[in-house]
Amino acid sequence: MEAKLAGRRSASSFVRSDVFQRLVILAAVVLVYLVFFAASPSFRKYTTVVQICSNMYYLLLMAIGVTFPLITGGNDLSMGTGLICYSLVGSFLIRINGWSIWPAMLVTVLMGVAIGTVNGLIVAKLELPPFIVTLSAMMFCRGMGSVLTNNFSGTWPDGAETGAWFRSIFKIVLRTESGRTPVPLGIVWMVLLVIIMEFVLKHTRVGRYAIAIGSNKEALKLSGVSVVRWHVLAYIISGFFTGLAAIAYAATFSNITPGQGAGYELNAIGSAIIGGTAMTGGSGSIVGTFLGVLLISVLQAGLPFIGLNADWQLLITGCILLGAVTVDMMRHSKRA
Repeated sequence: MEAKLAGRRSASSFVRSDVFQRLVILAAVVLVYLVFFAASPSFRKYTTVVQICSNMYYLLLMAIGVTFPLITGGNDLSMGTGLICYSLVGSFLIRINGWSIWPAMLVTVLMGVAIGTVNGLIVAKLELPPFIVTLSAMMFCRGMGSVLTNNFSGTWPDGAETGAWFRSIFKIVLRTESGRTPVPLGIVWMVLLVIIMEFVLKHTRVGRYAIAIGSNKEALKLSGVSVVRWHVLAYIISGFFTGLAAIAYAATFSNITPGQGAGYELNAIGSAIIGGTAMTGGSGSIVGTFLGVLLISVLQAGLPFIGLNADWQLLITGCILLGAVTVDMMRHSKRA
């Protein structure tokens, strides 16, 4: 009898575990992919895989970054418009000021770090609500991108232009007997980043203190830790990855249009939450965030193949997000 009870407790504990949640998300990714694969012959082409990878780079980078503020119990709504703003500034420096690609990429990332630092200082030092702070930053970035470029679209080097090599970070084209074959090289770097940042989150003070801030900030203060410093760092990480996402976005799309970007942050935040990051803070996983991004990316790529537009993607993603939050709340209530 005791053995049966122990077995039931063990099974119940596994169901509530993060590993089980990741397996469920992975199963959902496979199921969704197989549905599109069976429904549309066009979806089965190799180019679809390349498209999924290309469209997930900037989303994954944003999602990795925002996982840290979310774990502290905050958020970062400035990522979407920030991504467009930083890309536009990089384009402006290259096209108008004649900068080479390396300095422009560096400024693009540093702009993200600067906005992230300001967000973090206001949230951690002044203790203003993250929603209001990052919403203000979102509006600021949207306005700054339009003002600096005078509402003109921007482009980064492409084709045979000097500096166009940066696009090969994410995709290379091989010449084969059948023609030119694109290879999504960026997925290799994305997987490496996921592994590195999962290690940072689980095995360094950066991650442990972020989790502690989201779990019990007052207890962390009483232990003598400089909470403000580590809280600000979570937003700096978000800004840094948004800067990287801006470069990935510029490498993926030919034109960068002022005024875009609003809503991108919701996909990134939604991916992290679907991946198991708690809305209330205190827990999360970069691997889970990666799986959440993969699920949303497959949905984005597959829905047009079965005749559904972007509105359906929003509807389905919203339902998945609601389900993920409900399951997360149930899991945490049972643990309590």
